[in-house]
Amino acid sequence: MNWINKDTEIYCSFAEKAGNTGCQMMNSAFYYCGLNKIYKSFSVDNIQDAVAAVRALDIKGFAVTMPYKKKVLEYVDSIEEKTEKIGAANTVINNNGILTAYNTDYLSAKSFLEGVFREREYSGFYILGSGGYANAVKQAAADINKEYININRNDWGKINTITDSLVFNCTPVVDISSEISLTNQFIDCIVTTPTGRALALAQASHQFKMYTGLEFPFNRK
Repeated sequence: MNWINKDTEIYCSFAEKAGNTGCQMMNSAFYYCGLNKIYKSFSVDNIQDAVAAVRALDIKGFAVTMPYKKKVLEYVDSIEEKTEKIGAANTVINNNGILTAYNTDYLSAKSFLEGVFREREYSGFYILGSGGYANAVKQAAADINKEYININRNDWGKINTITDSLVFNCTPVVDISSEISLTNQFIDCIVTTPTGRALALAQASHQFKMYTGLEFPFNRK
């Protein structure tokens, strides 16, 4: 395969501060599957300009993260039904110039929660946060018929009173685990944690399938 030529399809991510995790996962998967595609992360301060660049350069798809998950919906052509209900997107596909927004955070959270609740039930279920990721988790909880209590940062002091519950941190607050009772099961979206890595891999799997039509190769045992 001839890498990086005139036919190479470009995918990317837009964030306030670019990271390497998505690049490493996607480029490794593209290479493993023998696909003439590349993935690049960009730090952007204006999501409208970034989306305009996608159109101008015919970038085939992109991921979007905080703080642009809600704002990006203003600049796409179509919004998938569940994504519109959530009010935030993290994935946009360019299909012949038509940009459609999706939420793979929702898909990964839903499958993750289904697995957790198959193992046991809890006396309570708490979702921490009020941003785009929290909205995706709330929708996932509603769609599997699980009631939850939402705690945002204004009520942060309440979290150390929670016991015997499932607690899902949807905020970028690092090392919150020390404030959570050991009687709880704790799910943390921070990518440096075990649950955060699992969630990131799951949502990347959904993105990869949207980008390529293929199953993500690194889910294989």
